[in-house]
Amino acid sequence: MKNRLSRIIKPKTGRTLMLAVDHGYFMGPTAGLEQFDKTVEPLIPYADALMLTRGALRNYIKPEYDIPIVLRISGGTSIIGKELLHEGIITSIEDAIRLNACAVAFSIMVGADFERDTLLALAQVIDEAERYGIPVLAVTAVGKEMERDARYLSLACRMAAEFGAHMVKTYYCKDFTKVVETCPVPIVIAGGKKRPEKEALEMAYNAIQEGAVGVDMGRNIFQSEDPVAMIQAVRAIVHEDATPDEAFKLFNDIKEERKKT
Repeated sequence: MKNRLSRIIKPKTGRTLMLAVDHGYFMGPTAGLEQFDKTVEPLIPYADALMLTRGALRNYIKPEYDIPIVLRISGGTSIIGKELLHEGIITSIEDAIRLNACAVAFSIMVGADFERDTLLALAQVIDEAERYGIPVLAVTAVGKEMERDARYLSLACRMAAEFGAHMVKTYYCKDFTKVVETCPVPIVIAGGKKRPEKEALEMAYNAIQEGAVGVDMGRNIFQSEDPVAMIQAVRAIVHEDATPDEAFKLFNDIKEERKKT
């Protein structure tokens, strides 16, 4: 398990840049991922891990790529469903092992009417994953009616850790330090919906400064005007302690250089 975790959270910096491209499991052909392989392949050299589904892994990612996989194993509802993210187990640990995953990811919905279902399923996933030394990333999914504040996210992250999750993915918020300080396992932040590049870089920087071990960013990278430039800018913040201004300059420099080729 330590070996698998060290492939995701790099020992040299103690940080990680995960590329989240699992959106299709409930959003279908998400903008930017309509032609999955054409978007993702150029980004792989700059990511520390890919978070995706088994279908995407089997159909789009070449076996020879040396990239750690965080396998999405929860699902069951779509973006047009009435109970978004009322998820259950959609992939077995056996299949995760067959696919050589470094970790598995499962969403929980603390505070929703169906929180018990997702929490008990998380516990089951952790039990099965522990048998084989597979780390579990708990994703603190948040419904539209829930406020993404430090009090709520601290509750959700701490519960995930107490259930036995080895990592937690959550949202950045005001007083984020409180979320990190009350969670005993590493936290990565979700990128969330697409925002301007400078704003996304500032969010990543602030989260790192306040204790996150990294980001699991998707739409703010693959929906960027230049995804290859954006992922390198985010990487500079995560692994090189670049400031938002430095990272944004790097983004623009790479973007302009790529236009020449």
